[in-house]
Amino acid sequence: MIEAIAKYLEYLQSVKNSSPHTVLNYRKDLEQFVAYLSPPGTRPPGLTGVTHLIIREFVAHLHDYGLRKSSIARKLAALRSFFKYCVREGHLKENPARLVPTPKLPKRIPSVLSAEEMNGFLNQLGGSGHGAPIGRTMPKKAMLLTPASDAKAERKQTNSAKAGEGLLLRRDRALLELLYAAGLRVSELTGLNLTDMDQKERILRVRGKGSKERIVPYGAKAQEALEKYWPVRRLLLEQTGRASNKQGPNVEAVFLNYSGRRLTQRSVGRIVKKYVRIANVNWDLHPHSLRHAFATHLLADGADLRAIQELLGHQSLSTTQKYTHASIRQLMDIYDKAHPHA
Repeated sequence: MIEAIAKYLEYLQSVKNSSPHTVLNYRKDLEQFVAYLSPPGTRPPGLTGVTHLIIREFVAHLHDYGLRKSSIARKLAALRSFFKYCVREGHLKENPARLVPTPKLPKRIPSVLSAEEMNGFLNQLGGSGHGAPIGRTMPKKAMLLTPASDAKAERKQTNSAKAGEGLLLRRDRALLELLYAAGLRVSELTGLNLTDMDQKERILRVRGKGSKERIVPYGAKAQEALEKYWPVRRLLLEQTGRASNKQGPNVEAVFLNYSGRRLTQRSVGRIVKKYVRIANVNWDLHPHSLRHAFATHLLADGADLRAIQELLGHQSLSTTQKYTHASIRQLMDIYDKAHPHA
């Protein structure tokens, strides 16, 4: 079984073009299943020894452990996919996980900011560079500062630090505008390269789940924020000595951190949370919230559901349909606030 799992994970990576995140999660799920089948001092059974009853017991064990239904459903999906691969490779005659029902998941409607709230948030971000501690201060090394030994040098260093904060503000405004303007997943944003952008036509070539490519337009506001960011990007590369290294992995990245490296997904999450705190609003906002807002606002303004599906890169229309519920809920909120007899 362990050998089959190793070959399956290699198949996911090389043939299915699954994302590293998916491969990592499936690896963990399958390793947990093997650990359940083989207590200390025992060996896991062979593939043919795994029945649907054993998988049901594993699911019950996860329930008893207090795991959420969504996590159990994902682990079951990993097992179904693995055993389906084993059947296709001739290791098994039938998929034992096929007979195990998936836990019924509650239909979660994404919480979405209104268009006015989103515009207010982004516009406030555009004017928040006056006096507020915006952005992470660029380190002394990145600002090419010599060690300060007197008060004049220290004042110069402080001014440079404030300038560094302003630089990162322009970057942050650009990435937030682009997240909202194009409805990108955070992995798609951090994976963007300069060659993926056509600034004249204002379109992006985006690599989504399974390395599937799609073309997405973006608007004038995002373009304006990007134009203000490009000089900052060049400066980040120059200050860290990467501009001359045209073969480096970070040179093509659109969004860079203060060290001149490609921005990470975790960093984008921290950036969003930071500006929510600065705006002093009680919102549970995260990078995916801007993608939700993108879809809901398009739908509310009459965009076709199929077109939104294409823009989001959803494989199934049912995934996109959750935004119709969000739009209906927004209409009900407006009705409750506006109608005199509501």
